[in-house]
Amino acid sequence: MKLGTMRNGRRDGELVVVRGDGRSCTPATAIVSTLQAALDDWERVEPRLRALAADLERGAVRGEPVEPSRFQAPLPRAYEWIDGSAYVNHIVLVRRARGAEPPPTLRTDPLVYQGGSGVLLGPTDAIPVLDPGFGLDFESEVAVILDDVPLGTKAASAGRHVRLVTVANDVTLRNLVPDELAKGFGFFVSKPATAFAPFAVTPDELGDAWRDGRVHLQLRTRLNGKLVGDPEAGPEMHFSFFDLLAHVTRTRALTAGTILGSGTVSNEDPARGVSCLAERRMRETIAQGKASTPFLVAGDRVEIELVDRAGRSVCGTIAQEVVSR
Repeated sequence: MKLGTMRNGRRDGELVVVRGDGRSCTPATAIVSTLQAALDDWERVEPRLRALAADLERGAVRGEPVEPSRFQAPLPRAYEWIDGSAYVNHIVLVRRARGAEPPPTLRTDPLVYQGGSGVLLGPTDAIPVLDPGFGLDFESEVAVILDDVPLGTKAASAGRHVRLVTVANDVTLRNLVPDELAKGFGFFVSKPATAFAPFAVTPDELGDAWRDGRVHLQLRTRLNGKLVGDPEAGPEMHFSFFDLLAHVTRTRALTAGTILGSGTVSNEDPARGVSCLAERRMRETIAQGKASTPFLVAGDRVEIELVDRAGRSVCGTIAQEVVSR
C-alpha cells in the first residue's frame, strides 16, 4: 500500500491512497482524514485503506492524476523526527572532513540526533539558502514511520512497529556544524527543515527488498540533472532500523507518528557516488589535497528517489530547488 498527503489548506493535509505505479491517487478521507489519524488508529483503519488501495489498483474507484507539487510530506508535522547515522563510511568521511575522529563506539553504539519535526517540507518545496557561507548540503536518506513503540523495545521485536517506509532529504549547513558541536550540546541551527518524498509505503510493498530492518534498494541522487550517487541502501547499513529502534527506546517510549531516519546512505565503493556533498569534498581532499566541489547555491536542483530493481521510483521523487532567502 502506498499513501500520501495532499494539500487542502490545512496544516496536516488530507490522506490519499496512491496507485502502485504512483500515477494516480484517490482520497481516503471517507475512512480517515490524515496520516496521523490513521497511525493513531492503525489496527482499525489499515484493512479499509488496503481495500481502497486494491479498488484503485483494479479500477473499481476512479483516481486523479498525481501532481507532485500538490503533495506535502507524508507527515507535514510529526511528533518526533529522530535521525540516525547508520552508515559507517559516511561517519568516517564527514568526521575527517571537519578534522574530527570517529567515536570509539563507532560500530557498537548508534549515533542519533533529534531534528525539528514541527515543519517538515514536501517533495517539491524549495530549500532556502540564507547565507552561502553556511555550506548548504543535501543528505539522501531512507526513513521509517512508526506506531507506538514501547520503552525497552528489543531489536528482535522492533519490526512490528514499522508502519511505513519513505525517503528524506535531511539538509545540513555544514559550516555551522563544527562550532555548534564544539559546544557539546548537539545539532540545532545547522539542521534546517527536512524534506520528504511524496509517498510512504508499507514494508510489504517492498517485497524481499525489506529484510532485517533494512531497505535493499538503490537510493539515487541527482544534482542539476546529473547522477551524483546511486548507493545500495541495504548492505552497508551497519545499524538496521531495528537496531536504531532498540537504541532510542532504551530510556523512552515513542508515540505513533514518530519518524526515524537512517542517516546519509553511503557505500565504500567510490563508483557508487555520494548522497551528500560533504563526502565528495572529503574524497577530493584525500585525492587532491583540497575540496573543489562547492556547496549548494541558489538555482541548484536536487532530486532524490528510491528505485526498485526495475528502475521504478518507489516513494516518488524529492525534487527541490535552492532559492535565495
